[in-house]
Amino acid sequence: MRPPQDLFAPCVALLLSLGSLPAARAEDVFEAPSRVVAVGDVHGDYEQLVRVLKSAAIVNEKLEWAGGRAHLVQTGDRLDRGPDSRKVMDLLIRLEKEAKKAGGMVHPLTGNHEAMNMLGDLRYVSPMEFAAFETPDSMMRREDLWKKLRRERERLGEPAGEQERRAFDKEHPRGFVEHRQAFLPKGAYGGWIAQQNAVVRIGDTLFLHGGISPKYADFSLSAMNERVRQELKEADNDTALLVRDPEGPLWFRGLAQGDPALLAAHVDAVLKKQGCKRIVVGHTPTEGLLVMPRYGGRVVMIDVGLSAVYGGPPAALVLEEGRAFALHRDHRLSLPEDDGESLLRYVREVAALEPDPSRLQDLLGRLEAGVKEASPSSR
Repeated sequence: MRPPQDLFAPCVALLLSLGSLPAARAEDVFEAPSRVVAVGDVHGDYEQLVRVLKSAAIVNEKLEWAGGRAHLVQTGDRLDRGPDSRKVMDLLIRLEKEAKKAGGMVHPLTGNHEAMNMLGDLRYVSPMEFAAFETPDSMMRREDLWKKLRRERERLGEPAGEQERRAFDKEHPRGFVEHRQAFLPKGAYGGWIAQQNAVVRIGDTLFLHGGISPKYADFSLSAMNERVRQELKEADNDTALLVRDPEGPLWFRGLAQGDPALLAAHVDAVLKKQGCKRIVVGHTPTEGLLVMPRYGGRVVMIDVGLSAVYGGPPAALVLEEGRAFALHRDHRLSLPEDDGESLLRYVREVAALEPDPSRLQDLLGRLEAGVKEASPSSR
């Protein structure tokens, strides 16, 4: 038997559909400002996001844009798991406008969880997220939806009884209808997401959620972005091929996991093709939950488990005048550009700032062993 939600999802999509927006080109390559702040996966933790933005001097105490001409990049996954996804989006939508007036810019990139919400995959939507969309009319709207679904099932020869009604109520809490309408391609949030980039180049740095796999290495940034936008504007699982592809830019984890030697040549080829020095990715929480360079700093992982669901620290990447820093618990630490002693020193600095450095012990142990093995005295 199919899960209860699967019984209704196709009908819900049909009944709520409002059509799609026309495709629009967007800029995806930007000259380097004097300062870029990049924040990884937020997953509905508004308070942690605010703390990081204040620490980076991107917003002031009133949560107004204070970054001047700086660029703020948020590499996707603002949604799901936590309770305050709506507040996160509202803040970034407002900051986009304020930054533009000040000569700066906000780049909210598309992550796999933005795509999942657009396509109706609600596995990770927390009850509080639905509740945030509740209105005085929510019960009435839910009842209207049930009646439409029941009529549709009867038309298909699948009458809905008490069991189906109980399943419907469980899978469609109050606020569900408003949530789904908001994430349609013309909805308040769906329309915003469907216009965003999946990947941008700012100066000598490439930013995206998952990563560029060998499968998509020959794609231009504009081709990837236009394809992602078009698929989300159609919001059809049957045609959303790139945004659902495990090797696509929203899902690929290869740059963050496994033996770097296996993809080192690929990383260098991507950087050469795109004219970049580094690739910054989210999506995969780092070991120890810190901003973590790989491939000698050519890849930087910034999913630090910011949300309370993961218990990570307030941390972000800062680029200033070509140099890379980790902003970790209000302290600025230089990011190393090698995988030896400099990386070990950096991780030790992070551990010294952590109230519980134990989660970094395994990583430190391996780095220490690697440095010892590489030293001339050990040969």
